[in-house]
Amino acid sequence: LVRCALLPTETPPPHPRRRFAGTAFAQGDTVHVSFVVIKADTPWHYSEDGVDLVVKDPNGNQVHDSRAKVSDKFEFIVQKRGVHRFCFTNKSPYHETVDFDVHVGHFSYFDQHAKDEHFGPLFEQIRKLDEDLYNVLFEQHWLTAQTDRQAILNENMSTRAIHKALLESAALIAASAVQVYLLRRLFERKLGTSRV
Repeated sequence: LVRCALLPTETPPPHPRRRFAGTAFAQGDTVHVSFVVIKADTPWHYSEDGVDLVVKDPNGNQVHDSRAKVSDKFEFIVQKRGVHRFCFTNKSPYHETVDFDVHVGHFSYFDQHAKDEHFGPLFEQIRKLDEDLYNVLFEQHWLTAQTDRQAILNENMSTRAIHKALLESAALIAASAVQVYLLRRLFERKLGTSRV
């Protein structure tokens, strides 16, 4: 699938034309076209006049015609290979921004029935997709297991850090208590010897 878009497109007034030459579409392609008039150049200059869109094939024959519309969506099947022209005409006296999108589907043969030789490549692609999907799921499972392992490791480290902090606090309290006891004893001895 090919996707080409011209965003945004300014259509200047009054009644000027802007032409865009699309890519060379192949015969039998389905071309999806959409456009929306988004805004005028200022909020005060908004009108519902819309724009005209005329689509012509490489010979200049008209393929589609939209008149005085602020939005439209349509599709057509390419009858002749070549460059198609999309011509916008602004009906409003003001500049307007148009969101214009063209989407081309290359494989839409409605008149052909599926044959066995069509399914071989399709099944091969499905097989490759299945293997790639399995690889993604395998990698995702591995990453989930790694995340779970890391969470357990972090939790264990947190528990160890809390236990270590509590042990260090208890040791500090015990050391402080021993220091207070030793200082009291020291001062009691000094007071006892100085009285004699």
